[in-house]
Amino acid sequence: MSRRRAKCPDCRTYTAVALGPEYQCHSCGREFAAGLVRVPRAWGDGGEPMVQAAHLPLDYPEAAVVDEDSLADQNLAIAAELPDRPLVLGGCCCSHVGAVEGLAARHDALAVVWIDAHGDLNTPQTSPSGNAWGMPLRMLIDAGTVKPKNVALVGARNLDPPEREFIQEHGVHTSADAVDRALQDCSCVYVALDADSLDAAELTSFMPEPDGLALDEAEAILSDVRERSSLVGAGLTGLAPDPANVERLQRLTRALGL
Repeated sequence: MSRRRAKCPDCRTYTAVALGPEYQCHSCGREFAAGLVRVPRAWGDGGEPMVQAAHLPLDYPEAAVVDEDSLADQNLAIAAELPDRPLVLGGCCCSHVGAVEGLAARHDALAVVWIDAHGDLNTPQTSPSGNAWGMPLRMLIDAGTVKPKNVALVGARNLDPPEREFIQEHGVHTSADAVDRALQDCSCVYVALDADSLDAAELTSFMPEPDGLALDEAEAILSDVRERSSLVGAGLTGLAPDPANVERLQRLTRALGL
């Protein structure tokens, strides 16, 4: 049993504690299914809207705010501050790296469902932009934190040629049954959702792409993941600071059972 102080979104006191994977505020008695970790950083040029979006008022106890001066320090801090079942709110997709590292250290055979319009599989040598936010999934795979066969890349529709080559050579799952394949022989899963995976009319993202998922489609995907495996954490990134996003994000987290 772990206990972690967190700020309750209702009574605003630092009395919410983690009891196993569940949270209960000792002041007002409200219960929650996840602890919120805010990561207000964007590791690239022009990402200030994503930084602002990390402060959107989601209805979860705030377990930590991670705002380190380097990506390496950010990853370490996130891993150290993770509640039992984290809900990460970034920032850019690099916010997922420390979360997956921390969860992989706790759990055997962790799968990752990465829902994103982009592959996030570039390296400093292959990236057209040089922005680190186009590299986090590749960072996790190259570090051995997650195996390519345990990764489902869902909703990707703007991939750079080196990313396509990496997918083909290393077996990252992108087909219609990608989630099924990634979850095979895995005991648990982390879901990383970039807002640009959805249609721009459904969720306001920092880097919108055409032909995204409808909100209903995204909810169905998340519900399916939740039913097929033990969800140990999730992250929401790539957002714009649009207040209308809050209700839609809550719909997505409810689909995950959070």
